[in-house]
Amino acid sequence: MEYFNVAPVASLIFVFTIITSLYAFYDNGLYGKFMLHPYSVSKGKNVFTLITSGLIHADWMHLAFNMFTFFAFAFTLESLMGSWRFGFLYFVCLILSDIPTVYKYKDSFNYNSLGASGAISGVLFSYILFNPMAKLYIMFIPIGIPAVVFGFLYLIYCAYASKNSRDGINHDAHFYGALTGLIFTIIFVPGIIQNFITVLTGSR
Repeated sequence: MEYFNVAPVASLIFVFTIITSLYAFYDNGLYGKFMLHPYSVSKGKNVFTLITSGLIHADWMHLAFNMFTFFAFAFTLESLMGSWRFGFLYFVCLILSDIPTVYKYKDSFNYNSLGASGAISGVLFSYILFNPMAKLYIMFIPIGIPAVVFGFLYLIYCAYASKNSRDGINHDAHFYGALTGLIFTIIFVPGIIQNFITVLTGSR
């Protein structure tokens, strides 16, 4: 209940995404309805899947990783930027992170995409603008990495993986979700650039 009082929008997204993802695990028909199918969307069909594809996940590991990342940053971010901005940020990132995928795979009938990774990347990068020196811990690396350094390396990796990876992960959504999160926060949170510089230089 405490989380809901502090961050009601993040709480609802968190719970609803888990419920719909779990439901999809036991009802494969939901995948067909909710997954992003760029071929169809590019022809004006099932445009709603730009949103619904972020409510389902491929498996338990995919869901657990995304929800862990969401939990780590979303609740704090909502308390920093306010509920309406956070909700708007999340859904803008969810939609815009998939637009390049639609364009890229508009002629690939067999390509589908799902998961909230694009929106969660947006949440993470918005958080980085608020607290660039926060220490982020990555699996198997025992020391914390400053968030701004992690963000820079993350963008480089996503750009590289988008062109070279064959792991089936939609790295484009990660990359464009992150950029959307940065741009959105700069536009909708006055003074965030000054805050970023001040925290980065340690002048407060």
